[in-house]
Amino acid sequence: MDHFAGLDVSVKETSVCIVDETGKVIREVKVASEPEALLAVLASPAYHFKRIGLEAGPLSQWLYSVLAEAGLPVICVETRHMRAVLKAQINKTDRNDARGMAHMMRVGLYRPVHVKTLRSQKLRMLLTHRKLLQSKAIAIDNDLRGTLRNFGLKVGMVGATKFEARIKELIQDLPDLAVLVEPLLVVRRVLREQLAILHRRLLAVVRDDAVCRRLMTVPGVGPVVALTYRATVDVPARFRKSKSVGAVFGLTCAKYQSGEIDRSGAISRCGDEMMRVMLYEAAQSMLRSTKWSWLKAWAMQIAKRRGMKKAIVALARRLAVIMHRIWVDGTEFRWSRAQATAEA
Repeated sequence: MDHFAGLDVSVKETSVCIVDETGKVIREVKVASEPEALLAVLASPAYHFKRIGLEAGPLSQWLYSVLAEAGLPVICVETRHMRAVLKAQINKTDRNDARGMAHMMRVGLYRPVHVKTLRSQKLRMLLTHRKLLQSKAIAIDNDLRGTLRNFGLKVGMVGATKFEARIKELIQDLPDLAVLVEPLLVVRRVLREQLAILHRRLLAVVRDDAVCRRLMTVPGVGPVVALTYRATVDVPARFRKSKSVGAVFGLTCAKYQSGEIDRSGAISRCGDEMMRVMLYEAAQSMLRSTKWSWLKAWAMQIAKRRGMKKAIVALARRLAVIMHRIWVDGTEFRWSRAQATAEA
């Protein structure tokens, strides 16, 4: 007899529910959120698991990898879809959630999520840490500009390298303000130094990655966008069609149809936010560039008809599709329609 399991994972404990193919609850238990504790329950020869459901979350990648290596048929389930199904329950508890997940596995009512490889997880960490330091450094700059303006001290247009010298110049005759500003300048200096270290590491990774170098042949796509795409897509074969990539990144219109009502709304904004922002910035960069290509000409035609904002979104979506095709085919970007036709 086949068995199905649902795991409701929290930081300290995980609720486990095991049901058979008829829906009868075989076992319910709460164990520590550690691989050894879960394997002690799930690896028992008494069970013949067909599917084990695990909700996507902070610990899901770690636990998924361990359970999959043990030969268990574990599936990482999309969070929003699971919440919508479990919302029908009157009482929300960890035990009921695990039971609901087990029944979802039994009837096949779930939407699986791709669990990234270890390399992609490390690349993602590099990108998020770099972005965090960058945002904090910018926040300190903005705070210094705003607070000094209250005293009539205007920083003005100054680059990142000369910013600290400009601040010291403004407060050199104001020792009471200098005492308050100096700690922020020290923190800013350290942030900028560490940000530079992470950025150099990012460039080194991109330089040694053939896929990233090919992706960077697309106009508007730099090292950060290319590496973000590399880490987010991870395994290009998981997309049967390149056109699906835009929808996964939330760059396609949400649709509502019921009876006589049939309308398309704004983009869904689901999926990876960082990747969506990177594609949007790449599209903006391409349209600001003086270099022309068939892709830029296509986007400018949309801008004339629908406006620049919609053109940027459409271009971001098409960039996601083209970059996936480049990755799969092992080709580079073709700047003209004639070149694309000739090589095809």
